[in-house]
Amino acid sequence: MACDLWLVPLVDVLCHSPDNPFAEELALYDRTLGEAGLPPVPVYAYMPGLSGDVAPVAGFDYDALHFLRRAYLLQMCGLAVTPVDELGGDYEQLLEMFESTAQQSHLVWHYDHAGAYVPVDFAEPLCNDDLLAGGGPLGSSHALLRELEYVAPSIGIDPSKPPAAPRPPTAPTELEEPAAPVPADGDPFARERHVWAGLHAAAMRSLAQGAMMVFS
Repeated sequence: MACDLWLVPLVDVLCHSPDNPFAEELALYDRTLGEAGLPPVPVYAYMPGLSGDVAPVAGFDYDALHFLRRAYLLQMCGLAVTPVDELGGDYEQLLEMFESTAQQSHLVWHYDHAGAYVPVDFAEPLCNDDLLAGGGPLGSSHALLRELEYVAPSIGIDPSKPPAAPRPPTAPTELEEPAAPVPADGDPFARERHVWAGLHAAAMRSLAQGAMMVFS
């Protein structure tokens, strides 16, 4: 199944518009951040050349995302990060055995099909009943980037020299639609590296441009 990752520029022309399609979500995120003693989602003044358009930044298969999450959990728990052809019950067992570790991870503890990462730095994903009823735990773009840099060496990536970001989807993909194939480069961690590159590019742009990352 396909997973699209979108960037939502946090500019006033979008966020303060009466037609803002993310108004309810942003209000919920602001309340959640406030309850945790954190600042609200930042909103920036529009500047010429800065697009206010919502656009896809990456796309990948859900299974490939879980492969990367598996690698992160193995690395965090001091276990060997070895490639596998299929997840089977391996990933579910890791989640059960190391649930507390998983719940502290912005990469792992996130809904596949919904939810967001915001450019606010906080240690652990934020979660409450209202979030779980909608998009799931709220993540930090800062923390996601740190976790991606942490897991990178275990899948053969030098985080100081990240691979080129994959091309974003040309159009929104449906949930049941197959994702674009992972480029065949012969690397045993090709799927993990493909997802890593997409998430890394999105997190970097989220922080550089002041944008929210949204799964769909």
